[in-house]
Amino acid sequence: MIIDQIRGERPSLQNGQGRNVETLSLTINGKEIVAEKGKKVLWAALENGIFIPHLCSAGENSLPFGGCRLCFVEVEGKKEPVASCTEEVTDGMIVNTRTASVLRLVRMAFELIMSRHPIICRECPANKKCALQDISREMGFKLKPKKLPQILPDLPVDDSHSLFTYNPNLCVLCGLCVYICNEIVKEAILDFNFRGFITKVGTFQNRPLAKAKCNSCLKCVEACPVGALSRK
Repeated sequence: MIIDQIRGERPSLQNGQGRNVETLSLTINGKEIVAEKGKKVLWAALENGIFIPHLCSAGENSLPFGGCRLCFVEVEGKKEPVASCTEEVTDGMIVNTRTASVLRLVRMAFELIMSRHPIICRECPANKKCALQDISREMGFKLKPKKLPQILPDLPVDDSHSLFTYNPNLCVLCGLCVYICNEIVKEAILDFNFRGFITKVGTFQNRPLAKAKCNSCLKCVEACPVGALSRK
């Protein structure tokens, strides 16, 4: 499932029916691994039990959104850290995921996300199955930002659909539901509305979901890494 990959659990290593796969070797955090040619560093790491925080990458075959800025890594030979969801593996590549510069960037990106995310874990439908909690635990980050004030949204909850609820106040703008709805399901019900600080995920003209001709596949709910989209 998409949500398994989001949370850092190991994706399937199956590559089709008898298809010949060209592989190469690289090293991540001192561990030598084998990966399929063309694979992104993020998915090569996850398949080998190496956690890299991420929210917006839906799967190894999807076009990376690259928006959450949580999956930075250092690659030997490159001057600056790179987003592992967009960086392809190369033979002999040496990758580090926990250097001081990487941790500084990732921590700041996480704090930016949490500065707009209410910390109401006990009330949240995604409690104990939340990507933010996973990242906090794996990386040793506090959920409450240290350096940034929390400026929380106060938007109406859409409870109009019979099967699920959308709470935009819990949304982290990862874009996974938008990607699933537009590129996988081909319904184009959800999209990013507005720009800048007031950006939100919603329907065309902000119609209630019950009036948006949603086919109720619930793929968006399955993909949501937090509690913004939840089953009733």
